[in-house]
Amino acid sequence: MVDQENVSATLTLAAPAARVFAVLADPTTHSAIDGTGWVQEAADRAPLTEAGQIFRMDMYHPNHPNGDYQVANRVEVFDPPRAIAWLTGEEKEGGRLEFGGWFWRYDLVPLDPARTEVTLTYDWSAVPQFIREYLQFPPFGPEHLINSLHHLAKLLPGHRTDAT
Repeated sequence: MVDQENVSATLTLAAPAARVFAVLADPTTHSAIDGTGWVQEAADRAPLTEAGQIFRMDMYHPNHPNGDYQVANRVEVFDPPRAIAWLTGEEKEGGRLEFGGWFWRYDLVPLDPARTEVTLTYDWSAVPQFIREYLQFPPFGPEHLINSLHHLAKLLPGHRTDAT
């Protein structure tokens, strides 16, 4: 589903919500989940445990001025096993963090003890105009989100999915 300032996808995974949440809270899994190939590896490998936590990811994008770059993410929502979300930004001079206004959010709804409906949302509604002048939103097609959910499913034991 595409909205004016966000895009989302939903998939039912054959796993309990707590297991799905644990995979999402592990930054070392994010490169395997990502459907664009931009996320390379976790620079900060500690599991996510609370709102406000910062974790960095090494990235690559052919249109980025440096090709290789790093993002700093700040956990905004940490509600195990129901929701996790983070803002993406970068570290500026002197260690100051600056966020662009876009975020990633996973909402998990347990359907029964062995199945979880997962909705992934990418939201850019808070991106200021000056950033929109040089970055296109969303920076990928909507299929990226469903691909990411299928990649997430593959990281779970018995990775069967049911499209919703």
